Amino acid sequence: MEHKTKDMILCALFVALIAVGAFIKVPVPVVPFTLQYLFTMLAGLLLGPKKGALAVCIYIILGLCGLPVFAQGGGIGYIFQPSFGYIPGFAVGAYVTGTIAGKSERPSYGRLLAADFAGLAVVYAMGMAYYYVMSNFYLGNPIGLMPLFLYCFVLAVPGDIVLCIVAAALGRRMIPLIREGRI
Repeated sequence: MEHKTKDMILCALFVALIAVGAFIKVPVPVVPFTLQYLFTMLAGLLLGPKKGALAVCIYIILGLCGLPVFAQGGGIGYIFQPSFGYIPGFAVGAYVTGTIAGKSERPSYGRLLAADFAGLAVVYAMGMAYYYVMSNFYLGNPIGLMPLFLYCFVLAVPGDIVLCIVAAALGRRMIPLIREGRI
């Protein structure tokens, strides 16, 4: 019973952190940069693939139900924004990150960093594919592959690479504490 209560509390904590992370905006030119990705990665690293993805899915459901937890609000209409694809990508990315990191009882910094980069690849693949489809086939605002790559990857990824490095360092310190029951 105690283990389930701890899991529920940690899951709820990450739902809240992801929501707060959407509103912590780092001022950088051109592309908005938030801390959502940091907390979705940490959810996968610290909670494992299933619970980490569950925390992100709860966050998504809350946002789609109308709570303004996404970077630009909330509600079911959010799915029609071209950038929405990154949000379900966070859930799949958390699962991938947690799966790779969880293959070792005490994952090294290198394994955690590789897990973070794999999750990042998933998030960007889903986000960019959704952006392309929504822009070209729904909004009637066509975007070519090169502008898509430039705007949705090249300009956005440097900050997320820094977040991968930070998450791996935090994960390296926090995973043993969680597994030993000290958190």
